Amino acid sequence: MNQPRALFLDRDGVVNEEVGYLHRAEEVRFVSGIFSLCRTAVSLGYRLIVVTNQAGIARGFYTEGDFQTLMDWIREALRAEGIELDAVYHCPYHPEHGVGPYKREHEDRKPGTGMLRRGAREFGISLSDSIMIGDRCSDIAAANAAGLRQAFLIHGTEPSTCTGNYLKIETLTEVEQWLLAQEAASKADSRSY
Repeated sequence: MNQPRALFLDRDGVVNEEVGYLHRAEEVRFVSGIFSLCRTAVSLGYRLIVVTNQAGIARGFYTEGDFQTLMDWIREALRAEGIELDAVYHCPYHPEHGVGPYKREHEDRKPGTGMLRRGAREFGISLSDSIMIGDRCSDIAAANAAGLRQAFLIHGTEPSTCTGNYLKIETLTEVEQWLLAQEAASKADSRSY
């Protein structure tokens, strides 16, 4: 039996549009293509796991309770589109701008791999078969360090090129097409034996 694989999603800029320290439901605008991408990924056997740095908690702009309330709302909105997230992991720490107990380095803070490895542990996921979509170089660095099969960087957020291995994309539809093409190629390979 093959191990399950995951589609790891950064939240801000990938699931919802980046608004800067998002913590209110009325500010949520879903990124175009996210619903179709998630449905396709699930149909191909991917787990859906959100991995998000939340420096707004570290900085004291909103609480972990505020974050959970918003994520409950986002999960419900996704559920209404037929999408169930398997897990949401967040890192509330920041080594420089954190306040009180939140001011520290932590393996979960991307580019650390803590959240990706936690997903692997909790769901028995094969990281080498999993993919990540992010909008920051730290997302790419985490994906590369964890040994993910592929990392995608949404173009336009980072002012310069990120180091590491990744595919730059303009839209989430490109990832959906990549997934379908990989699946078709895999089926063709298996038929040729």
